[in-house]
Amino acid sequence: MSRWFAAGSVAAVMASFLVGVVVAAPAQAAANTVVSLTFDDGNADQMTAESTMKSLGLNGTFFITSGWIDQPTYLTTANLQQIAADGNEIGGHTVTHPDLVSLTAGESTRQICNGRVALMNMGFKVTSFAYPFASEDPATEALVKQCGYNSARGLGDTASKDPASATLPAADTIPPANPYVTAAPSEVDSTWTLADLQNQVTHAQTAGGGWVQLTFHHIAVGTDPTLTISPTLFSDFATWLAQQKAAGTVAVQTVDQVVGGTQQPPVQGPAVPPPPPPGTNMIQNPSLETLVNTIPQCWAAGGFGTNTPAFSIVTPGHTGTNAEQLTVTGFVSGDAKLLPALDLGGCSPTGTPGHIYQLKAWYKSTAPTQFEAYTRIGNGYWPYWTASPQVPAAANWTQITWTTPPLPAGASGISWGLNIQANGTITTDDYEMYDVGNQPAGAATAIAAAAAGPPSIGTATGAMVCGLTAGGCYQYFQSGVVHWSTATGAHVTKGAIDAAWAATNWENGILGYPTSNEIGGLKDGGVYQTFQGGVIHWSPATGAHFTRGAIDAAWAAQNWENGFLGYPTSNEIGGLKNGGAYQTFQGGVIHWSAATGAHITRGAIDAAWAAQNWENGFLGYPTSNEIGGLKNGGVYQNFQGGVIYWSPATGAFPNGGAIRVAYASQGWENGRLGYPTTTEYAVSGGRAQNFQGGRITWSATTNATTITYN
Repeated sequence: MSRWFAAGSVAAVMASFLVGVVVAAPAQAAANTVVSLTFDDGNADQMTAESTMKSLGLNGTFFITSGWIDQPTYLTTANLQQIAADGNEIGGHTVTHPDLVSLTAGESTRQICNGRVALMNMGFKVTSFAYPFASEDPATEALVKQCGYNSARGLGDTASKDPASATLPAADTIPPANPYVTAAPSEVDSTWTLADLQNQVTHAQTAGGGWVQLTFHHIAVGTDPTLTISPTLFSDFATWLAQQKAAGTVAVQTVDQVVGGTQQPPVQGPAVPPPPPPGTNMIQNPSLETLVNTIPQCWAAGGFGTNTPAFSIVTPGHTGTNAEQLTVTGFVSGDAKLLPALDLGGCSPTGTPGHIYQLKAWYKSTAPTQFEAYTRIGNGYWPYWTASPQVPAAANWTQITWTTPPLPAGASGISWGLNIQANGTITTDDYEMYDVGNQPAGAATAIAAAAAGPPSIGTATGAMVCGLTAGGCYQYFQSGVVHWSTATGAHVTKGAIDAAWAATNWENGILGYPTSNEIGGLKDGGVYQTFQGGVIHWSPATGAHFTRGAIDAAWAAQNWENGFLGYPTSNEIGGLKNGGAYQTFQGGVIHWSAATGAHITRGAIDAAWAAQNWENGFLGYPTSNEIGGLKNGGVYQNFQGGVIYWSPATGAFPNGGAIRVAYASQGWENGRLGYPTTTEYAVSGGRAQNFQGGRITWSATTNATTITYN
């Protein structure tokens, strides 16, 4: 049997996951031969077989996947009532048709018990069960009994048309040796002929009799190419079987008639575990490390169309030991993928309508891939939902991230995987899924409008992603990205400004969300963009840098890029003495500290301050900008520990302490001393500083100053 399902059509959905076959002990010969006609999954085209059997006086057992009742291509409630009224048996086949062995014990219990409860609540007697994919083990056998069933059918345990099964018993015993794994031949598929069907009966008769259970899926033309026989073939076989029954060579009975026993009370399965708290990975066994019969627990193989998939565990994984490798050959159409089991919530993540979900996975592939997602609706039906844009093949481990649209109303669960739609190989590992909440009202419209411009930034290249700081969202487009928040609206970032913002950790950093789009027309072809916490300016000569707070205000006071400072050439740089920061510009530097505020230094004064080790020297931080209007075109700038004077004739020199007090007493540069011509320097017993008109000397012994004139 193949283990896979049809995307977008659950008609082929569970019709095919690969499983191992469990072989029962050889059956013992019985006195006569009993044939049970069984029908799996509840496909709507089985009504054709039911009508044929009714006309011939035959009855069968219909194993119903309860979550698929009343869904497209499946039997309706009215169909089931008619089937039962005609004398046929309604049996259980779980709620969503998963591989029970690959699930957690709690989820397997829900599947087996709740499927039976649903059918009993419809008024049916339910005593017989069939394992999906014939996948079972002693633990699932015990669960079937615990849920109140009297028997459970396997497949592939007696001889069939396959030559490899020739050594198996021709039929099961009556009563069966193990009623919770009753033996049956492989399921009937499109390769079976009338002779093959008849041989199943005559072989059992020749071998001494016993119980022959024949398993049908589709009675139709043009449906599932594997598990379908035509109405004509079924009618021919049923007619022959009715003749055998009339001749007394066989009995045709339902499974319940063969096994017997009273109907047990309904047993409700355990409640579905609540979803994990926000920020928690919602995927069970995300790194595929826990295996059950070489299959990652809580995972299943899926696909549709005409292709041949092969799933295997490979080592090492992206992290840990395991990764899942899928190889597709014979590709004509469809896809294949690994995805969380389509169950009731024990393995598949529980979803909330209206919420959006961020999906992540690591992959290597020889062909493009994409996320393909399914939703659980109703009582357990899993239709196709949506898919992400494709991403290219990757030779090395690569992570793909995508955010879904809002989960539709009525959906209660989500399953998804990375598919492959060509001949090739994909290896996957480390799956993640996060609930990022509701899509904010108006976000999609605002983002689309911002992207449309003018100027337009092209078409979307990814889905809208929400759940950002302050409930924000973003979406990538061909030429940029749009971010939206309730407080700021939707704005485009692109190019160097977007990169500069990204370097601050986008909306999570000091700048917050953008509050405008790019604004051009600045000096030398520059542009700028405003953010909640600052501004980013770009020019061809300087690149993109942000300014903010007091430093931005100090720059603005100089007329931004139009002033002598020009454009910023760095971002704000912190880590200075006493928590200070600075930022460089084309024409100078702005330093800030909590005690002094933000002030500009430039040119010769900045160089003189630098010579004193900037804020770490005796001058400390600047306490003013340059102040001009002095004698002979001079300027000065105040610092915590003194002043730096500059004049065209003398250059820039600092002045502080007792020497500065003495200099002030002489009227600074306006006095006889003029401007300083040196920095302070050491002399015997103290320090001195030269001026245009003389020298001031300070005595360390007396703390007195002496002025000498030229």
